[in-house]
Amino acid sequence: MSVHQTQTQKTVTDMSEADAIISQMAEQARDAQAVLGRAEADSRNQALLQAAQLIRQNSQQIETANQKDREHGRQTGLTDAFIDRLTLKADRIEAMATGLEDIAGLDDPLGVELARWTRPNGLDISRISTALGVIGVIYESRPNVTVDAAGLCIKSGNAVILRGGSDSYQTSQLLSGLMQQGLIRAGLPQEAIQSVPSPDRALVGAMLAASGQLDVIIPRGGKGLVGRVQDEARVPVFAHLEGVCHLYVSAKADMKKAVDICINAKMRRVGICGAAETLLIDQSVSSTDMSVIVKRLLNSGCEVRGTQIIAACDNRIVPATDADWGCEFLAPIIAVKTVSGLDEAIAHIHQNGSGHTESIITEDMVEAETFLNEIDSAIVMVNASTQFADGGEFGMGAEIGIATGRLHARGPVGAAQLTSFKYAVRGSGQTRA
Repeated sequence: MSVHQTQTQKTVTDMSEADAIISQMAEQARDAQAVLGRAEADSRNQALLQAAQLIRQNSQQIETANQKDREHGRQTGLTDAFIDRLTLKADRIEAMATGLEDIAGLDDPLGVELARWTRPNGLDISRISTALGVIGVIYESRPNVTVDAAGLCIKSGNAVILRGGSDSYQTSQLLSGLMQQGLIRAGLPQEAIQSVPSPDRALVGAMLAASGQLDVIIPRGGKGLVGRVQDEARVPVFAHLEGVCHLYVSAKADMKKAVDICINAKMRRVGICGAAETLLIDQSVSSTDMSVIVKRLLNSGCEVRGTQIIAACDNRIVPATDADWGCEFLAPIIAVKTVSGLDEAIAHIHQNGSGHTESIITEDMVEAETFLNEIDSAIVMVNASTQFADGGEFGMGAEIGIATGRLHARGPVGAAQLTSFKYAVRGSGQTRA
């Protein structure tokens, strides 16, 4: 089939024009959401399944568009980590389609009775899940976010306005068009999924100012983007500013597990927010075991920045500075230091972490439970790679992002996290004195 976007790229001349564009899109989205939010689960699931089929059928077109984005990214000086985020090859395209099918297979998050009780006066009160409304998603580099965000919003009955970055513009526009075609095939309004028709930054400002038009904004990208959204938004935000993820290797760790987890947590994909950035090793771990971990990292192509004790393991280690603790490298670089035990590890994480994901490697379950209880990050793990910090790996089908705040959504933001609730109160003539 021939895929086309319903919108052509526009040139935005000033903020008033940007405001007008976003206002019109939000109005269309609000009307579409009223239909989507009332649609049967089968219809919403059918839209997801149709979109998955369309993605597979148009995989070559997706790769071609993505190649253009990657070439443009290299010309503009994007780092290797950003190019990796941007890249869509056959396996990642298939993963997008499979993710939509997984989302379709989830329980319907709408209309769920979350709680129910009866008051002494006979009032029957229940709390029922509902869609949030119109969601704005602002992202850069990762074109797969287009599909993840659109799919989760369809499942949860929300309309979404997508603003991908200029680096992924061609791919994101194509994927958005495929998601719209899925809605059309299911008999649902295509305006429930809309892409901002220009990469112009003025449209980001218009989205951030759209109080009363957008119900929530979710940024997905680097510190600059997320920081701007959190500073300027007049709309509620689900976000994490940085993914400064920690691993702590206890003296009571299984060292084979420790080595495997450390390598995977850092090196599987270095440019994602779940990549480990700091490794803490109990000082009671033998120098031999420390050396094995550090050398495996070095031999995997990772730069190790270590304290004096760590530096003694290998002459390739770069001396760590204060700036390395709490740094999100998003590159094959890791900061490593020894700590006196669990208490110092926890204190270091509290001082330097970003509240994203932390993991302890230990065979002592008392120690593990202490770590789980005392670390207040969005995701806390035991004997597992931080790269599992992902909605798909949590069984959510996909995620829009990881939220590190403490209000409403926290951790992977999937379909269930894109709902609110209302109270249904059933009476039999009660009046209040």
